Amino acid sequence: MRGALRFSLGLTTAIVVAVGLPSTATASTATATSAATAGTAATETWHWGPTASSDTKGWAGGTVRTGGSGLRIQGDLYDGGGSRTCSWLKVKWLTDHGRYRTATFKNCSQSRTLAFRVNAGHMLSAQAKVCRGTSARITGKCSQWEGVWSQGG
Repeated sequence: MRGALRFSLGLTTAIVVAVGLPSTATASTATATSAATAGTAATETWHWGPTASSDTKGWAGGTVRTGGSGLRIQGDLYDGGGSRTCSWLKVKWLTDHGRYRTATFKNCSQSRTLAFRVNAGHMLSAQAKVCRGTSARITGKCSQWEGVWSQGG
């Protein structure tokens, strides 16, 4: 039985090589080799937002991308207007060690967006909310925490 199985596997391999059809082992090796020679790993991207403050004068949106050292949250923060007010974005994420980390960004320019980027590393979930405030602190009118990314969907 074992000898017949070895003979049939050897015969199948010989036919595949003779005909020129790529076997699954050589196809996966060729794909891995071409990816390695290209020098870039395939990154995955998830989109989130837009998330608006409760008065809808500030909003944010962006993407989550994979990288060599974990995940990166990036996007734009918009300030829709109002005298002496700013838009604030709070991002919090749960690390793989069970701790929450936060990052806060503000945009007081009504004429242009603020690009932000957070290297979150290996995280389990991330949430964001947009608030309004002064140039020094958040004063209120916040949105609810919106899920930006979660492990497993």
